[in-house]
Amino acid sequence: MSGARFDLPEVDAFTQPYWDAAAEGLLLLRRCGACGRAHHYPREFCPRCWSEDVTWERASGRATLYTWSVVHRNDLPPFGSRTPYVAAVVDLAEGPRMMTEVVGCGEESLRVGMALEVVFRAGSADGADEGEGEGEGAVTVPVFRPASV
Repeated sequence: MSGARFDLPEVDAFTQPYWDAAAEGLLLLRRCGACGRAHHYPREFCPRCWSEDVTWERASGRATLYTWSVVHRNDLPPFGSRTPYVAAVVDLAEGPRMMTEVVGCGEESLRVGMALEVVFRAGSADGADEGEGEGEGAVTVPVFRPASV
């Protein structure tokens, strides 16, 4: 399994718009037309009321830190080269919670409720990272950093 990546999602026809938007620096959510609630991870139906009347919506990119864990060891590629890193759950301004990574600040600065903003990390199946994710197999993923004032 040489070169396998465990940090990149499997993109399918349904989630392709989400990943395409991320590559353009936009975070998308799904919003239900029946109950009005936003949800994440993208689904073809509302996980609250089961309506199939859901559409894509651009998110603000603002969030607050709900919880986190500092990962000091991970043997799956490419995580080992990133340790320590902050695996986190954030509350998006639109309501849903999202699993992500917090970047750009030391663990001593993390606080529940701290303001965060989305940034995007490009990567590719061949192991390229940090802006080198062009070409086949490229996926850009949302991560969060402390919000600029």
